[in-house]
Amino acid sequence: MTKFLGTGVALITPFNSDLSIDHDALATIVNYNIDNGTEYLVICGTTAESVTLSKQEKKDVTATIKNATNGRVPLVLGIGGSNTGAIIEEIETTDFDGIDAILSVAPYYTKPTQEGIYQHFKAIAAVSPKPIILYNVPGRTMVNMLPTTTLRLANDFKNIIGIKEAGNNIGQYLQLLKAKPEDFLIISGDDDLALGVVLAGGAGVISVLGQAFPKDFSHMIRLGLQGNAKEAYPIHFKFMEVTSQIFEENNPAGIKAVFEALNLSRDTVRLPLVVASDALKLKIKKSVAQLN
Repeated sequence: MTKFLGTGVALITPFNSDLSIDHDALATIVNYNIDNGTEYLVICGTTAESVTLSKQEKKDVTATIKNATNGRVPLVLGIGGSNTGAIIEEIETTDFDGIDAILSVAPYYTKPTQEGIYQHFKAIAAVSPKPIILYNVPGRTMVNMLPTTTLRLANDFKNIIGIKEAGNNIGQYLQLLKAKPEDFLIISGDDDLALGVVLAGGAGVISVLGQAFPKDFSHMIRLGLQGNAKEAYPIHFKFMEVTSQIFEENNPAGIKAVFEALNLSRDTVRLPLVVASDALKLKIKKSVAQLN
């Protein structure tokens, strides 16, 4: 699926000071990304604080992003969780007009076995009208979808087209890249490892940081896809400090502090998250000033 090569970004949900959704800022961020080279957008992922959004708010966010995008880049919609039956129901009742794929996270909290993870995604694959990108993020789900399980799903279901791998484990990336089916996409979910993964044969990244610096970040990933490490790594080195900073306290408080420093949106988050500390915001502000 060449439409998912390069840089995708896991969009934030900007909030007003009263915690309502700032749809104007969201549309601005969408246009900022498309105008500066981001290849596709991910809606209602973890970085969007999707677990704090109501069903209606998710629909409203999706509508704003669809309207702002106006068909210019592919859109991926996050639909996942621990209740397989509820996910199937959500898929069956979702309007997928303008949506190109689903991003579905491995079940969290319940800590299923590898067979349970396989059966979960088998059930989702049976009902999904859109291609599925798996999402492995053991730091949040407390279960690691092993390469054997990912590859089993990749080989068994044609509509499971790739994985956003975010275990921050280079060995696991390499196992997937070594044994994957030819057209199966290994997408980095770790901003700090993204370039190395692409140079090793990965399809790109679904990035948190990239949405704040889309021009340089997407250029770096395109250089990586071309095998041009010599030009790509100086960009990677430039981003190393701020990449570490945005995950220092929590995501998306860090990236929202970046957006505030860029004057693109407020840093407001919904509980149980809290805004970045003053000390971290000061560091981020300095990093943003240096990058700009």
